[in-house]
Amino acid sequence: MRVRSLYIYPVKSLRGIAVQEMALDGFGPADDRRWMIVDRENQFVTQRTHPQLANVGTELIDGQVWIDVPGQARYPLSAGPTERSVRVWRDWVKGRLAEPGPAAAVSAFCGQSVELVYMPESTFRRVDSGWVMDRRRVGFADGFPFLIVNQASLDDLNGRLQVAVDERRFRPNIVIDGPEPWAEDVWRSLDIGKRSFSLPKPCSRCVMTTVDPDRGVKAPDSEPLRTLGRFRRTADGVMFGVNALHDGKPGVIRVGDAVEILEQE
Repeated sequence: MRVRSLYIYPVKSLRGIAVQEMALDGFGPADDRRWMIVDRENQFVTQRTHPQLANVGTELIDGQVWIDVPGQARYPLSAGPTERSVRVWRDWVKGRLAEPGPAAAVSAFCGQSVELVYMPESTFRRVDSGWVMDRRRVGFADGFPFLIVNQASLDDLNGRLQVAVDERRFRPNIVIDGPEPWAEDVWRSLDIGKRSFSLPKPCSRCVMTTVDPDRGVKAPDSEPLRTLGRFRRTADGVMFGVNALHDGKPGVIRVGDAVEILEQE
């Protein structure tokens, strides 16, 4: 078993970046979803309601996040001094508004007034305590720092679809090659590149999986979510991939790193 690919998402719900190596910090993947878009009510804005956000590119240049807004320009993101209490799912947390410029461009692109907010080190958002006893932090990701996907499971899904989809539909951080399809259902902990990861729960999927990452539009036939629902539906939702968190220590994992199962059901 090996790491096939790695992704980070500097801004929640904008286009991700495929990387050859991923630095780990106290939040999870370094630079992952520390930025988020919010509306006038300070509620998070995602591709669920604005699928066109998939067309907004992101880059990391010398440690700074840049966004590329279609029809506008490229902008560096810098957190200003103004704090704002913002909501992601059930959590209200303190963020810092971006310096002027990028938010106006994203607002024009979305047709809605929005702001970009940054989660500073001083903000602590806890991973779901219903699944993780330790007091661990997460950025603006939905609930957990990492999403792990098994390539063989994606291959099995694609064998059931009329039109195949690629891994970007599921916005993984880590894609693993080697195990059998759906083997990840029973994994509870892994060693990835000599770093330990716990896998508290499978990931329930939503309408974002129907957004074409190249065109920024939802599939009219609701695929692949519709097909997934036929054989991956549970009482907690339609499952694909596994939520995960690492041991919290700094480090690096790389494409090609060995993956070892430490614990499974």
